[in-house]
Amino acid sequence: MKGTLFVVSGPSGVGKTSIISALMNKLENIVFSVSCTTRPPRPGEVDGVDYFFVSRDKFIEMREKGEFLEWAEVHGNLYGTPKKFVLENIEKGNRIILDIDVQGALQVKRNFDDAVFIFVAPPSYEVLKERLLKRGTENSQSMLKRLENAKWEMSKIVEFDYLIVNSDLEKSILAMKSIVIAESYRTRRILDEELIKRLFKGVSESETGN
Repeated sequence: MKGTLFVVSGPSGVGKTSIISALMNKLENIVFSVSCTTRPPRPGEVDGVDYFFVSRDKFIEMREKGEFLEWAEVHGNLYGTPKKFVLENIEKGNRIILDIDVQGALQVKRNFDDAVFIFVAPPSYEVLKERLLKRGTENSQSMLKRLENAKWEMSKIVEFDYLIVNSDLEKSILAMKSIVIAESYRTRRILDEELIKRLFKGVSESETGN
């Protein structure tokens, strides 16, 4: 049985990282896909854990070699998802979580129609603004750019399979967990040829016994 790709997206500051971090501790057989970026690390971020921090030249080299599943330029920085890691984990049967921007999510959707797309939204535009201010990682110009971009991102909600409005973190974590579990049990994901043989073997033996 192949794994499932879960693409989580939404505006900066909406709480995606907090939801995903909690989810990783609550479920088994789930891996987080670490993205590459050219932006500098924020305080507390670890290379290879939060992101692979690379130079712009290195990123462009990787892009030209076709090493990214998707890539996008967001707020002047480049972001990309390493293709090899995702494909290997799908073959292993793992559930893979991608935390990427909306541009990247739409790219993945064009190439992976079997992936699950989850949009995390703020309760309101004002709440998003407050969260970005509290985070304290952006200068005023950068924050304005993120807020302006959020308007476009919110307009793409209809492109996603699920919507989580993050007004309560614990409820949002539960919603994300429920989505991942439910999608993992879809018939089209688990009903492979070997399972069909085992199921019908039991049915035929039962009929023979009667």
